[in-house]
Amino acid sequence: MVPALLGPSHAPDARPPLPQPGYHHLGATTQGAWAGVLGQLSVRDPGVRAGTFDFVATRFMAKTSTPAGIKWLEAGWAETGWANASQQRIYTFDTNTLKWTFYDQYPVKPGDQVWIELAATGDGAWGAWLWWQDSWHLLTTQRLPIGDHATIEEYVEVYLDPAHDGTIAVPPVDVDNVQLKADPDGRFQYWTTAVPTDPGAAADGYCLGFQVPYDNWHAGTC
Repeated sequence: MVPALLGPSHAPDARPPLPQPGYHHLGATTQGAWAGVLGQLSVRDPGVRAGTFDFVATRFMAKTSTPAGIKWLEAGWAETGWANASQQRIYTFDTNTLKWTFYDQYPVKPGDQVWIELAATGDGAWGAWLWWQDSWHLLTTQRLPIGDHATIEEYVEVYLDPAHDGTIAVPPVDVDNVQLKADPDGRFQYWTTAVPTDPGAAADGYCLGFQVPYDNWHAGTC
């Protein structure tokens, strides 16, 4: 199916210079390298605080460690405290631009389910795709120094701005039908226990549960 190539609804928003404390990563990471990931993410309404660097993101990431540091592309939905707080938005972030890009032409709300795909193109680039109104829409293509095979992450990522006391309530976020593919021209297969994986764990009031490791799981406030 021919994709519809659509850009961001406005200029990308720079990612704030976030310090390391405050991060919570709930999900799993492959031990090996893969050429793509596909899955369905549920949209929820977390308690992100306006005017802060708080954010909650449910996303996939393809990453590789290079001599110049870790390089990656991620895509999913996010709610941030510095841009349209209380609104959930489709987004991408990559280490070429070092910027968040929000795609407000694809409005989402709590209760929605969104399909996201990250995949190597086979010619040195990676693409991020969104299933929208019965067709795949290309969010971005980035030429990253990570090759056609990368470590894959599936995470609900919670960041609490340490300059502000308190917590972020995260309603249970469901991630399901997560699949991986071994090569750019290969077929997707479910991310099962047959795939060597480093799972995350509950921490600091946030719980993580794998109904069917690792293609069906949920995370949020305990």
